[in-house]
Amino acid sequence: MEIRLLQKHELSLTQNLAEKIWPLAYGTILSKEQLSYMLNWMYSIETLEKSFDKGNEFYCAFENDLPLGFLELEFLSEETSSVKLQKIYVLPSEQNKGIGKKFLQLALLKAKNRGARNVILQVNRANKAVQFYLKNNFCIIREEDFPIGNGYYMNDYVMEKTLV
Repeated sequence: MEIRLLQKHELSLTQNLAEKIWPLAYGTILSKEQLSYMLNWMYSIETLEKSFDKGNEFYCAFENDLPLGFLELEFLSEETSSVKLQKIYVLPSEQNKGIGKKFLQLALLKAKNRGARNVILQVNRANKAVQFYLKNNFCIIREEDFPIGNGYYMNDYVMEKTLV
Protein backbone atom coordinates (compact mmCIF):
# COMPACT_ATOMS: atom_id res chain seq x y z
CA MET A 1 0.00 0.00 0.00
CA GLU A 2 1.28 3.44 -0.90
CA ILE A 3 0.00 6.90 -0.08
CA ARG A 4 0.73 9.67 -2.51
CA LEU A 5 -0.05 13.33 -3.00
CA LEU A 6 -2.67 13.89 -5.69
CA GLN A 7 -2.33 16.37 -8.52
CA LYS A 8 -5.21 18.60 -9.54
CA HIS A 9 -6.16 16.41 -12.51
CA GLU A 10 -6.54 13.42 -10.13
CA LEU A 11 -9.13 14.98 -7.80
CA SER A 12 -11.90 12.90 -9.36
CA LEU A 13 -10.41 9.97 -7.40
CA THR A 14 -11.65 11.57 -4.17
CA GLN A 15 -15.04 12.24 -5.73
CA ASN A 16 -15.36 8.60 -6.85
CA LEU A 17 -14.29 7.27 -3.45
CA ALA A 18 -16.70 9.58 -1.61
CA GLU A 19 -19.57 8.35 -3.78
CA LYS A 20 -18.76 4.78 -2.67
CA ILE A 21 -17.99 5.51 0.98
CA TRP A 22 -20.54 8.13 2.00
CA PRO A 23 -23.74 6.08 1.53
CA LEU A 24 -22.30 3.41 3.83
CA ALA A 25 -20.77 5.84 6.34
CA TYR A 26 -23.77 8.16 6.59
CA GLY A 27 -26.72 6.12 5.32
CA THR A 28 -28.09 5.60 8.83
CA ILE A 29 -27.12 9.10 10.04
CA LEU A 30 -28.38 11.40 7.28
CA SER A 31 -31.48 11.39 5.13
CA LYS A 32 -30.94 10.32 1.51
CA GLU A 33 -31.68 13.90 0.48
CA GLN A 34 -29.10 15.43 2.83
CA LEU A 35 -26.53 12.81 1.89
CA SER A 36 -27.00 13.58 -1.79
CA TYR A 37 -26.92 17.34 -1.15
CA MET A 38 -23.69 17.09 0.86
CA LEU A 39 -21.97 14.85 -1.68
CA ASN A 40 -22.79 17.30 -4.46
CA TRP A 41 -21.78 20.28 -2.31
CA MET A 42 -18.50 18.90 -0.95
CA TYR A 43 -17.30 16.66 -3.77
CA SER A 44 -18.09 18.44 -7.00
CA ILE A 45 -14.95 18.80 -9.10
CA GLU A 46 -15.38 22.58 -8.87
CA THR A 47 -15.38 22.47 -5.04
CA LEU A 48 -12.42 20.10 -4.91
CA GLU A 49 -10.45 22.27 -7.35
CA LYS A 50 -11.17 25.40 -5.28
CA SER A 51 -9.82 23.64 -2.20
CA PHE A 52 -6.77 22.48 -4.15
CA ASP A 53 -6.17 25.98 -5.53
CA LYS A 54 -6.21 27.52 -2.06
CA GLY A 55 -3.46 25.14 -0.98
CA ASN A 56 -5.24 22.13 0.46
CA GLU A 57 -3.39 18.86 -0.06
CA PHE A 58 -5.13 15.67 -1.14
CA TYR A 59 -3.60 12.25 -0.61
CA CYS A 60 -4.82 8.88 -1.80
CA ALA A 61 -3.94 5.38 -0.60
CA PHE A 62 -3.41 2.81 -3.34
CA GLU A 63 -2.97 -0.94 -3.47
CA ASN A 64 -1.98 -2.25 -6.90
CA ASP A 65 -3.11 1.08 -8.42
CA LEU A 66 -6.58 0.73 -6.85
CA PRO A 67 -7.62 3.72 -4.71
CA LEU A 68 -8.58 2.69 -1.17
CA GLY A 69 -9.17 5.99 0.59
CA PHE A 70 -8.22 9.64 0.79
CA LEU A 71 -7.05 12.41 3.07
CA GLU A 72 -7.49 16.17 2.70
CA LEU A 73 -5.48 18.68 4.74
CA GLU A 74 -6.11 22.40 5.01
CA PHE A 75 -3.27 24.61 6.17
CA LEU A 76 -4.88 27.42 8.13
CA SER A 77 -3.39 30.88 8.58
CA GLU A 78 -0.08 31.19 10.39
CA GLU A 79 -1.82 33.15 13.16
CA THR A 80 -3.86 30.12 14.17
CA SER A 81 -0.91 27.70 14.02
CA SER A 82 -3.41 24.97 13.14
CA VAL A 83 -3.84 22.40 10.42
CA LYS A 84 -7.38 21.23 9.70
CA LEU A 85 -7.86 17.59 8.92
CA GLN A 86 -10.66 18.09 6.43
CA LYS A 87 -11.29 14.49 5.47
CA ILE A 88 -10.13 10.94 6.08
CA TYR A 89 -12.19 8.31 4.33
CA VAL A 90 -11.37 4.66 3.65
CA LEU A 91 -13.45 2.17 1.68
CA PRO A 92 -15.42 0.00 4.14
CA SER A 93 -13.80 -3.15 2.71
CA GLU A 94 -10.38 -1.68 3.58
CA GLN A 95 -11.14 -0.38 7.07
CA ASN A 96 -9.39 -1.81 10.13
CA LYS A 97 -6.26 -2.46 8.08
CA GLY A 98 -4.31 0.55 9.34
CA ILE A 99 -4.95 2.88 6.39
CA GLY A 100 -6.79 5.49 8.46
CA LYS A 101 -3.99 5.36 11.04
CA LYS A 102 -1.40 5.91 8.30
CA PHE A 103 -3.40 8.86 6.96
CA LEU A 104 -3.55 10.31 10.47
CA GLN A 105 0.20 9.83 10.99
CA LEU A 106 0.84 11.61 7.68
CA ALA A 107 -1.47 14.48 8.70
CA LEU A 108 0.31 14.89 12.03
CA LEU A 109 3.73 14.82 10.35
CA LYS A 110 2.68 17.44 7.78
CA ALA A 111 1.26 19.62 10.56
CA LYS A 112 4.47 19.37 12.62
CA ASN A 113 6.57 20.15 9.55
CA ARG A 114 4.48 23.30 9.05
CA GLY A 115 5.07 24.36 12.65
CA ALA A 116 1.45 23.85 13.63
CA ARG A 117 0.63 23.70 17.33
CA ASN A 118 -2.46 21.59 16.80
CA VAL A 119 -4.61 19.66 14.37
CA ILE A 120 -8.35 20.30 14.35
CA LEU A 121 -11.22 18.48 12.67
CA GLN A 122 -14.98 18.24 12.54
CA VAL A 123 -16.75 14.90 12.69
CA ASN A 124 -20.45 14.07 12.74
CA ARG A 125 -21.43 13.31 16.32
CA ALA A 126 -23.00 9.98 15.27
CA ASN A 127 -20.04 8.88 13.12
CA LYS A 128 -18.12 5.88 14.45
CA ALA A 129 -14.92 7.75 13.49
CA VAL A 130 -15.34 9.76 16.72
CA GLN A 131 -13.95 6.73 18.57
CA PHE A 132 -10.99 6.52 16.17
CA TYR A 133 -10.07 10.14 16.90
CA LEU A 134 -10.52 9.77 20.67
CA LYS A 135 -8.33 6.66 20.61
CA ASN A 136 -5.69 8.74 18.82
CA ASN A 137 -5.67 11.44 21.51
CA PHE A 138 -7.96 14.00 19.95
CA CYS A 139 -10.18 15.82 22.44
CA ILE A 140 -13.70 17.06 21.86
CA ILE A 141 -13.53 20.82 22.36
CA ARG A 142 -17.14 21.62 21.48
CA GLU A 143 -20.33 20.53 19.73
CA GLU A 144 -21.51 22.68 16.88
CA ASP A 145 -24.33 22.61 14.35
CA PHE A 146 -23.10 24.16 11.12
CA PRO A 147 -25.77 25.36 8.66
CA ILE A 148 -24.88 24.17 5.16
CA GLY A 149 -27.85 25.33 3.11
CA ASN A 150 -31.20 23.87 2.05
CA GLY A 151 -32.18 23.74 5.72
CA TYR A 152 -29.49 21.15 6.49
CA TYR A 153 -26.94 21.18 9.29
CA MET A 154 -23.73 19.34 9.99
CA ASN A 155 -24.12 18.17 13.60
CA ASP A 156 -20.46 17.88 14.50
CA TYR A 157 -17.94 17.62 17.24
CA VAL A 158 -14.99 19.93 16.80
CA MET A 159 -11.95 17.96 17.93
CA GLU A 160 -8.35 18.94 18.49
CA LYS A 161 -5.01 17.32 19.08
CA THR A 162 -2.20 19.41 20.52
CA LEU A 163 1.18 18.79 18.92
CA VAL A 164 3.49 20.89 21.08
